[in-house]
Amino acid sequence: MTEAPVLKRLSDEGVSIWLDDLSRKRITTGNLAELVATRHVVGVTTNPSIFQAAIGSGEGYEEQLADLAVRGVTTDEAVRMMTTADVRAAADILRPVYDATGGRDGRVSIEVDPRLAHATAATIAEAKQLAWLVERPNVMIKIPATKAGLPAITEVVAQGISVNVTLIFSLERYREVMDAYLAGLEKAQAAGLDLSSIHSVASFFVSRVDAEIDRRLTALGSDEALALKGRAALANARLAYEAYEDVFSAERWLALAGTGANKQRPLWASTGVKDPAYKDTLYVDELVAPGTVNTMPEATLNATADHGVITGDTVTGGYAQARADLAAVERLGISYDEVVTRLEDEGVAKFEVAWQDLLDTVTKSLMSKGVDGE
Repeated sequence: MTEAPVLKRLSDEGVSIWLDDLSRKRITTGNLAELVATRHVVGVTTNPSIFQAAIGSGEGYEEQLADLAVRGVTTDEAVRMMTTADVRAAADILRPVYDATGGRDGRVSIEVDPRLAHATAATIAEAKQLAWLVERPNVMIKIPATKAGLPAITEVVAQGISVNVTLIFSLERYREVMDAYLAGLEKAQAAGLDLSSIHSVASFFVSRVDAEIDRRLTALGSDEALALKGRAALANARLAYEAYEDVFSAERWLALAGTGANKQRPLWASTGVKDPAYKDTLYVDELVAPGTVNTMPEATLNATADHGVITGDTVTGGYAQARADLAAVERLGISYDEVVTRLEDEGVAKFEVAWQDLLDTVTKSLMSKGVDGE
């Protein structure tokens, strides 16, 4: 058992370490429990791409798939039975963390069907169904931060369901997300719900911002453009934290806080570097701030444990430089608004493709096992 002192330091600085991955194998082999015990992992996030990789491998799902095939269930139902089973099992593994932290951590996230990203009513219905299916107090339902997702966030929170808002790229949308959360809390309070039991995180994506802006800076090719590579994503995230500090110190929030409400914590997502020229712990070392979550792929988690450099808060002192970096990118003709809109659209599309791939894989498996079982 290793103490992982770098990860302990990160945790001590107020950053909750969540694993951005889940599979049946992680659960049944004890790997997830080991990461909780030795790597300071206190939460798990999933998404359609993660489940596509896990279930697409087939490993650990054979028996359940065979049972589902015999029952003649639809592909959609089969996928939900498998994914919610994994999330339920992971939630049970993390339940002691949930209890020890008063519900702050020990969380496992599961995402609504990505095909519903632009359908408010369907997203609300799906979120309620997922919460019912998993039936664990430490589940978080992931809702994308699309325009249609915003009112869904409010309604789901209003019903007392904890929410992980995903696919946030822009500072303007992030403020809308926080507003939607507060509106949900206000509705929950009006309905007489216990606000202390409702938790939320806002998943602000990091590396994809650099990947898109760096591509455009490289195309420009000037010394000024190249000097800005690798700066936009951190700048964007730091200004998101500034917005978080602003919203969660205002009177509207303070009125809710007095009744036991919890802040919606910023969660740094997409923290594995895309450019091999960058240090593999860049989006961990440089985004340390109290009251945040960093959800990491296992490779990033292990890299941080091995050679991460945690020097305290690397966010709150950098707002002026962050604004300057984004302004410099804009001056070169790279539109921030166009970039973040493109990234949101691509993010939704990628998850839809992954989900369809998963559905196709499960359809074939159900058909083959159904035939075998006849």
